[in-house]
Amino acid sequence: MHTYHHEVRYYECDRMGITHHSNYVRIMEEARVDYLDQLGYGFDKIEAEGVVSPVISIECNYKHPTTFKDIIDVNVSIGKFSEVKFEFLYEMRHGDKVVCTGKSLHCFSENGHIVAISKRLPGLYAAICAQNDAPNNQ
Repeated sequence: MHTYHHEVRYYECDRMGITHHSNYVRIMEEARVDYLDQLGYGFDKIEAEGVVSPVISIECNYKHPTTFKDIIDVNVSIGKFSEVKFEFLYEMRHGDKVVCTGKSLHCFSENGHIVAISKRLPGLYAAICAQNDAPNNQ
């Protein structure tokens, strides 16, 4: 598991003074980009190899509001994964309160075709396996 910290900005709040719901999806993206950077396989490195990782689906469950200047600690980890897709899991907390949970599912594509990361990006696949103590869990 990896923890990413996000401070709620003024422009992320709605007229009621709480973090607008759409921003949690953005925070999830920030957290997964940081997670991959920490693994040594940031999106810049992946895309330099000609591979992209589109979002197939996303889920966000709101539990408790946050406001301007709150620090949201995002625990991000890999859930189910295979050679062609993987799932990020997110738990966002402010202090001792869970404010949001979510997940995003991603595949890998090169020139519009799905690719197996075990073959196309073996280092990334090995890093994901090492983080999850399993060669393939889906």
